[in-house]
Amino acid sequence: MRMSRLLLKTLREPPADAELASHRLLLRAGLVMPLAAGLYCFTPLGWRTLRRIENIIREEMDRSGAQEIHLPALHPIELWEQSGRAEAMGQTLFRLADRKERGFALGPTHEEAVSFLAARSIQSYRDLPVTLYQIQTKFRDEARPRGGLIRLREFIMKDAYSFDAGWDALDESYQLAFDAYVRIFARAGVPVVPVAADSGAIGGKDSQEFVFLSETGEDEVLLCPGCGYAANAEKAEFRAPPPLPGDAAPMEKVPTPGQKTIAELANFLGLERRQTCKAVFYRADGRPVFVAIRGDLEVNETKLKNVLKAREVEALDDAAARAAGLIPGSAGPVGLTGIEVVADSSVTGAGGLVAGANEDGYHYLNVSYGRDWNAGVVAGIALARAGDACLQCGAELETRRGIEMGHVFKLGTVYAESMGVTYLDESGQRQPVVMGCYGIGLERMLAAAIEANHDENGIIWPPEVAPYDVHIVALNLDQAPVAEALAALEAALAEAGLSALIDDRDESAGIKFKDADLLGMPVRVTVSPRALEKGGVELRARRTGETTIVRIEEMPGAARQVATRPR
Repeated sequence: MRMSRLLLKTLREPPADAELASHRLLLRAGLVMPLAAGLYCFTPLGWRTLRRIENIIREEMDRSGAQEIHLPALHPIELWEQSGRAEAMGQTLFRLADRKERGFALGPTHEEAVSFLAARSIQSYRDLPVTLYQIQTKFRDEARPRGGLIRLREFIMKDAYSFDAGWDALDESYQLAFDAYVRIFARAGVPVVPVAADSGAIGGKDSQEFVFLSETGEDEVLLCPGCGYAANAEKAEFRAPPPLPGDAAPMEKVPTPGQKTIAELANFLGLERRQTCKAVFYRADGRPVFVAIRGDLEVNETKLKNVLKAREVEALDDAAARAAGLIPGSAGPVGLTGIEVVADSSVTGAGGLVAGANEDGYHYLNVSYGRDWNAGVVAGIALARAGDACLQCGAELETRRGIEMGHVFKLGTVYAESMGVTYLDESGQRQPVVMGCYGIGLERMLAAAIEANHDENGIIWPPEVAPYDVHIVALNLDQAPVAEALAALEAALAEAGLSALIDDRDESAGIKFKDADLLGMPVRVTVSPRALEKGGVELRARRTGETTIVRIEEMPGAARQVATRPR
């Protein structure tokens, strides 16, 4: 492709609102153009890169034994009502109606649609196992699209779904998908860490995210340097500091004037925070909830939402808490009525805690769970933080920021049961299939490839995702020797199966070299009178900056060697 005919507009300076390196470089290199918040147009170079990522994914999914399908992006809303997710997805789900006022949704994911297909295609255990995948457009009404291609409202996803006769068989399908993901990210030049994750709105049993560690990421990941345990903050487990020995003395009310926070209360009474019971107030799907947790810990709202099986959980401010009959600063679980109480396991195993007396300016001493109060729900809902002890080996956990690149789920039978996906087993009994789900966002993967591979001059594409294998800069193209050398080079690269972007524009050498660095092809080849006088053309590796003069007939082999050299 000759740049004189290419639809391309590079920028010397990025827009001021582009914060991530990938966002800045995508715009500067002219790969995308924003249409609206969370919506981007792809130019020929950007689309070519996205297609190369798509090819990697398709090759590895096919290699894993998955079969490609294509499902509609427009879904009858009845499918989502049948699965129970029409309401659960809330405002994220784009809804519309046709001319007959029948309700539809633009698919944010395709569990419902693929279950519809599977329910009408899978009849017997002989039809299993099977894994189906597609590369399809998704729509999500994100409240805060961000980071260029990181969080979009319309995007392309590779979503795959496995169907198995039992959990053991699911484990095998899950591992095949997991291994395929490892290969996909390695080929795309995106370093990832698999971490235990919450299943969120998808549902199911176990799940893992593939996270690209980056300080610009919106997700927090807990990592153990001792045993390698890794989980996102929503899922991470930890070993809480043990409670201090409790006092078996009777509960006693004491005045605590003006002590509204745990820190103030502990200081006033001369105690450690872990000797207190903290009250936290929430609204879960519209109903107020009182949460009791040890004073040195914080509530993990995702775990709380899962325990309550709620669609949404939000913290109550003081005014809303008082409206629900609670007394901020002095609230406690003793004698509390008319509200749902959830207790973190940290307070049920600790005796002699200090808790609010539900009277302004007063607290109880020596409060013990089971003797003085009880909760409707008891669960581990504390948030893991840096410095907490790893549940597996006891080493201190570390926190990192990251961007989710892919997610694999063991869905189990949740969709099979609601959508009627069953099979006849060997004894003729009808059973629900056991499902898995596996997703990768293509645009986000493209952005991560840039985040992981760039310098101050521009993009440094990993060879397998670069729009072109070679960037040829032609200088003094009006001179016959240069034109002849360029034609010979084009023919040699084409015969070797290498694609080339040729800068034949009437621009200065400086502008051409700057654009070559910005666009980031693995190899730059300069055809110029000076290089020809030295016996060939100049080859420059984009990643290292190393240059050498190579004869034209040797260029394809030299270019391939440079492009595939380990980083």
